[in-house]
Amino acid sequence: MTILGTSVPRKEDRRLVTGRGRFVSDLRLPGMRHVAFLRSPVAHAELTAVEVDADAAREAGHRVFTGADFAHVALRARSALPSYVETAQPVIAHEKVRFAGECVAAVVAADRYRAEDGLELVEVDYRPLPPTVRAWRSPEEPVHAEPVHVEAPDNVLLERTFEAGSVDEAFASASAVVERELVTNRHAGNPMECRAGVALWDSADRKLTFWSGTQVPHIVRNMVAELLELPEGNVRVIAPDVGGGFGVKAVLYPEDVALCLIAMAMPGTPVKWVEDRVEHLAAATHARDHRYLIKAGFAADGELLALSADVTCNVGAYSVYPWTAGIEPLMAGGLLSGPYRLEHYRCTVRGVATNTAPSGPYRGVARPASVFAMETVLDAGARALGISGVDIRRRNLIRPEDIPYRMPSRLVDDSGHYAECLDKALEAIGYAELCAERDRRRGTDEPPIGIGFACYNELTGLGRAASAGPRMPFRTGHDACTVRVNPDGRVTVFSGVTSQGQGLETTVAQIVAEALGVRYEDVDVRIGDTDQSLWGFGAFSSRQAVIGGGAAHRSTLAVREKVLALAAALLEANPDDLRITDGRINVVGSPEPELTVAEVARVAYLESNRLPEGFEPGLAATRFYDPVRGAFAAGAQVAAVEVDRATGELRILRYACVEDAGRVVHPQIVEGQIAGSIAQGIGGALYEHLVYDPDGNLITGTLMDYLMPTSAEIPELYIGHISRPAANPLGVRGVGEGGTLGPNAVLAGAVADALDIEVNNLPITPAAIWTEAQCSR
Repeated sequence: MTILGTSVPRKEDRRLVTGRGRFVSDLRLPGMRHVAFLRSPVAHAELTAVEVDADAAREAGHRVFTGADFAHVALRARSALPSYVETAQPVIAHEKVRFAGECVAAVVAADRYRAEDGLELVEVDYRPLPPTVRAWRSPEEPVHAEPVHVEAPDNVLLERTFEAGSVDEAFASASAVVERELVTNRHAGNPMECRAGVALWDSADRKLTFWSGTQVPHIVRNMVAELLELPEGNVRVIAPDVGGGFGVKAVLYPEDVALCLIAMAMPGTPVKWVEDRVEHLAAATHARDHRYLIKAGFAADGELLALSADVTCNVGAYSVYPWTAGIEPLMAGGLLSGPYRLEHYRCTVRGVATNTAPSGPYRGVARPASVFAMETVLDAGARALGISGVDIRRRNLIRPEDIPYRMPSRLVDDSGHYAECLDKALEAIGYAELCAERDRRRGTDEPPIGIGFACYNELTGLGRAASAGPRMPFRTGHDACTVRVNPDGRVTVFSGVTSQGQGLETTVAQIVAEALGVRYEDVDVRIGDTDQSLWGFGAFSSRQAVIGGGAAHRSTLAVREKVLALAAALLEANPDDLRITDGRINVVGSPEPELTVAEVARVAYLESNRLPEGFEPGLAATRFYDPVRGAFAAGAQVAAVEVDRATGELRILRYACVEDAGRVVHPQIVEGQIAGSIAQGIGGALYEHLVYDPDGNLITGTLMDYLMPTSAEIPELYIGHISRPAANPLGVRGVGEGGTLGPNAVLAGAVADALDIEVNNLPITPAAIWTEAQCSR
């Protein structure tokens, strides 16, 4: 019986639900010391002096480190794109600070409380400079003379234009042309577990061990070794259980490098830092702070003829390693047209540095904003032409017969099942019934109802031809996996995937058990340790089921071939006549097993005298997998909302999402990923907003001010599936980010439909709805 496609009990759950998870915060080592970082209270300033009360620090048993101690080390995110401006990010700021919350000193003490107290031993003199807070300005606003980085006098770190077809000619022939200016809200990942790390330097063996709640342990090891001038084999990075990541933990941060440098300055002493929520909101990467100047031209029947856009992304103070300042703008330009057929396209994107926290990857990377922009102009086009939002989407969606479809950005879409997803979502929410109720309420005193839509394509499992990141010095297309049958017949898997709650130990075990023919219970998966797994780029771009799963599948098939070959030699049978089921080896047609995998393994390891000629001891294999292009996952979301004109409150009546995940490995995990990402998307659409004042001070820097949804704000979700296998060994498509792509567009479209207004700015707050509702009366 197949195990793929079943919701087997998760291997992680026993330790996690009983409080026995192994997180960085749980790590206790002999002699451990704790680190607190002093952070700048100003957004832009020269550091004219950093003074430490050395006598008081010595008396208290503290060590204090400033930017001068680590001035020789800096992070540099590199890209070969011609327009990219490379800048340095110091480990601890010296000479200049570029955002409020940047580290200016570190104090090491016996515990975190004493370390926090020790921050008072550091006096910093700041000479304020004019800050840049917004990445775009109106014509009447003055231009600040002081750039964030001298290398970029205009603060533009990257700019690129995507162009296809004859855009101006297509606009000239359009029956309707719509234009909008759309601004999306800045927000943060906010995983349950904030950033954390413990570093330990063994000076005798010159080995560094770094425990980190990271999504990318091998990338961290690679750069830490380079920065610290160590052989890569002398750096071990361990990502234990990680309490959520969402892309925020896919970055190598200055604090990570600082911990390692501090450890090297204090040989044999483990040093630990656990970020608090205020630090997270101020200094971990932000995302989604975009402006779209967008124009679309349509034929009389609703065909999308041309699309032009100017997209500015606020990338914050630094270009984060390794993704650079290009990660959001280039994703926005590359996928703005989404799942719609389009020949004529022009889009200029830019990443602009500001004196705010750096921007980085966050679940969906730019696409929640770009889907909002694309779906908004489709709705505007439908209104201009007098057709429905459903009809204009059906008219333009990429179809199965169009596959493979080359998008105007030259990405190749391999899905095409968008209309099927949309139709199933419409059916799930009772679209016809809702339309009738919406129309009935119009002109009455009852709260108006509106319906919103979003169709999207999520590019998952990017291979080397569509590598994540903008022409970085490495390609993120492959992963490795080692599968080993042990002498007792149990299987140990060393995989390059990492887990932040996605259940990778479970799904990798399912893949291996299925391919080898052993029991799921007999497979143990080891992940998150660079000394155990050969290589894995980690968790981002919904890649692990496609690439990590593909590597596990290939490695297992290689081991299975060895098991069958040895079994056949021992039985004097043909390997093609043997089958493995639940760890037992049968000859085809024979009901009784001839051998077990454990018996074959015993020969392979412990009874080498029985090995036939030509067979080496052991049963293990390592394989890499690279899908080259990746796999698009189709998705559609539809929702109905009710709006209270008197208060601006919005109530979600029904919400449906249908995605094509290809072959589903574990249905419960897939649905959990989709539901969680929709909830996160709803939070971004309605509540979450990191707001800076004109001086660059974060004024929503705690959870008292930065609103996040609770279970009470998330509606019952209908989650449906279509399963169209992708062209990879398992036929899977990623699902980790798709759910976040729709809520901005769906909820904005539903509010616009309910009140007959335009929604041009996010988040959609009660105050904004109330204002528009009064104006629309």
